[in-house]
Amino acid sequence: MRAHDADAPHNVRELADVPAVEVISRSAVMLMSAAAEKLGLAEDDPDSAADRDLDEARRLITALAGLVTSSVEYLGPHAGPLREGLQSLQRAFRESSAVPDAPGQGPGEKYTGPVY
Repeated sequence: MRAHDADAPHNVRELADVPAVEVISRSAVMLMSAAAEKLGLAEDDPDSAADRDLDEARRLITALAGLVTSSVEYLGPHAGPLREGLQSLQRAFRESSAVPDAPGQGPGEKYTGPVY
């Protein structure tokens, strides 16, 4: 048995003790962070960011929108900040696009409605 195999049951038990709202919130924050990176927002000049990839950002923002929208009833006080973060990313995507999507067609807007 490898060392990490011995820890597997312990890790599963720890995860079982984590409330669903925390798992959802952590997942949302990971998606937000990844989308921000793909939008180049970590750089002084997002337009010249080496890791900028709007196609990847679109996918991440859409996944985030689906998660937040479908989980909002469980998020309690976490819902507002997560929705605001999502909308900020959607606006940043719109501003970054050379040819912006029509209202309602941007990343995640099929779940959230149009973001201007």
